[in-house]
Amino acid sequence: MGMLAWIGYAWVRWKSRYGLRDVDPATEADRKQESLRVGVCGETYAYWYLRRHGYAFIAKNYEPAREKGELDLVGFDGETLAFVEVRTRAAAKGKIALPELSIGREKRQVLVRTVHAFLRERHVRKCSVRFDVVAIDTPGKPPVVGLHKDAMSRRA
Repeated sequence: MGMLAWIGYAWVRWKSRYGLRDVDPATEADRKQESLRVGVCGETYAYWYLRRHGYAFIAKNYEPAREKGELDLVGFDGETLAFVEVRTRAAAKGKIALPELSIGREKRQVLVRTVHAFLRERHVRKCSVRFDVVAIDTPGKPPVVGLHKDAMSRRA
């Protein structure tokens, strides 16, 4: 499994050597489509990055049945169940975007509700859990990745 993770990450890193964004979109519809595409590319990049670092995933893009919210990645980092939020941002003209700062109070509340729904639906009782954030900043080529473990704790 470790070799597959290394190969997968090497492939997505090679594919993103020129960045995650192809061209600057002209219209609003093009911007939304491009934003969605960059987000999907960022999640794929984060998936293989974390696999390379030993995460074992059990869910991707989880949405609860009756509530608002989505969990980008859910997996184990050792014995800890990690809920990973992937934030991909493209800064303007080479400036650093700091995508990890784009998680506000409302987003945190939605994430907590979604995690509770996940734990209920999967009947998870006793397990240590944490929130991780993978911040992908794309001013340079290839993207810069920052992994923030336990990002939404009280001390973070």
